[in-house]
Amino acid sequence: MILNPGMLITAPLERFSVVIILMRTLALTLLDVWVNVLIMKTPQYHLTALKAFLSKRKVATIEQLGAALGNPARCTIFRKLSELDYISSYSHRGKYYTLRSVARFSAQGLWRFRSAWFSRFGNLLKTVEAFVQRSDAGYSAGELKEMLGVQPKHALTRLVRDGRLQREKIDAAYVYFSADNNLCQRQLRARKSHAKASVATVMVANPDIAVEEAKATILLFSSMLNEKQRRLYAGLESLKLGHGGDIHIASLLGMDPHTVSRGRQELINANCGGDKVRASGGGRLSQEKKRLK
Repeated sequence: MILNPGMLITAPLERFSVVIILMRTLALTLLDVWVNVLIMKTPQYHLTALKAFLSKRKVATIEQLGAALGNPARCTIFRKLSELDYISSYSHRGKYYTLRSVARFSAQGLWRFRSAWFSRFGNLLKTVEAFVQRSDAGYSAGELKEMLGVQPKHALTRLVRDGRLQREKIDAAYVYFSADNNLCQRQLRARKSHAKASVATVMVANPDIAVEEAKATILLFSSMLNEKQRRLYAGLESLKLGHGGDIHIASLLGMDPHTVSRGRQELINANCGGDKVRASGGGRLSQEKKRLK
């Protein structure tokens, strides 16, 4: 085969043209991508703005945080929160958010801002578990509710079901103890020792009075009181006993532990409500008598 000298010159030129076309196409493609990125790029939500907002407001919902940041997607808000040392409330189903640097925790590890409760231990499950683990004699649901400001029954049920806590029925209520058997036994002994010493605390110390006679005298006295007086008397005796007093006095007097706790709180807060037996609005709703037309 005889090669034409012109063909030797044309072939490199064609390949060079193809390379130029490819490079030009690639450049145009990259330019289009860059332009699209500039058009579709979302604004940056700075951590400083989020931190400043929470530092000023103290507590906020996810909707309030979104409004402060220009209403980005919820995933963007949570992504930015995750970059900060934040905590959510254990009350209100974790609706409220704050920063650990903002919270002012008590010695028990709790912080309340208006109606929202926060814990250094985390959510309600972790907080209830930590409180029971650190207690000397366990806690009942009523005692935990008084300290935590929320109803812990569902959390306690789940912790017992998952084997993270144990419970024992003492007097008229369940008391929750550590899942560790050794610690549980120490807490249980401490709880029972409170109950054994309670009769001497309720009555004036008198070795000539039998235990059953002392109980009968207490029951007779409490039966002569009206509802309010009985509640306050039970609260007073619970104050004398200290830890676990609500449950034991409730069992002794045949009352609900929450009623005893209420009477104790009324005495502590000096909120006895004057001469009324019940607070305003208490009692059953009045019923309108229906008349035949």
